[in-house]
Amino acid sequence: MAFQPIVDARDRSVFGYEALVRGADGASAAEVIARVLPEQLYRFDQTCRVKAIETAARLGLGQRLSINFFPNAVYEPATCIRLTLAAAQRCGFPTERLLFETAESEQVRDHRHLTRIFRDYRDRGFLTAIDDFGAGYAGLNLLADFQPDVLKLDIGLVRGVETSPARQAIIGGVMQMASAVGSTVIAEGVETAGEYRALRALGVPLFQGYLFGRPALEALEGITPAVWDGLD
Repeated sequence: MAFQPIVDARDRSVFGYEALVRGADGASAAEVIARVLPEQLYRFDQTCRVKAIETAARLGLGQRLSINFFPNAVYEPATCIRLTLAAAQRCGFPTERLLFETAESEQVRDHRHLTRIFRDYRDRGFLTAIDDFGAGYAGLNLLADFQPDVLKLDIGLVRGVETSPARQAIIGGVMQMASAVGSTVIAEGVETAGEYRALRALGVPLFQGYLFGRPALEALEGITPAVWDGLD
């Protein structure tokens, strides 16, 4: 697993880390996932969760741990969460630090099923997130049916936002919606100071991207004070 920091611009702290699977040959998460056959998805999903928790605990992660999950692999929330809970208990990792995110753009067969998963996870004390918000077609429907703790802006909205009035208007609208339903916004894929400043001016509090740190294999990279120089 590789871990990428998520930072809170309000106090310049590390909010948490997203766990990202990597191949033994150095393959990216997208490349690894592309190799997974449908009949392997459940085992892959379960293995990634357990590995993320075990590695985070071994590295001494004291912030939130964000784990991607595949709704189509979860046939029954209460049953499919058992290995996750067992791994957290075995490693002494507090479950209230777990954040489970799924991409809006993923082709979920049954959105009512996804809502049921999210509600089960929230009842267990996990945080929930919709990733790639703005990239798919079901984001508003998901938001109407279930209000996650976190909305992660799609990189397509983030890229070049400082020179795009349309993107600024859309993100401004998302910020208003998020505030109204009680969700916090993370801008992911932030790479430049210009993008950061534009998003910060729109009220975005949490950031993830190469500007603050690349995914580090089997390591938790901190944020040095120098990173913030010239951003505000």
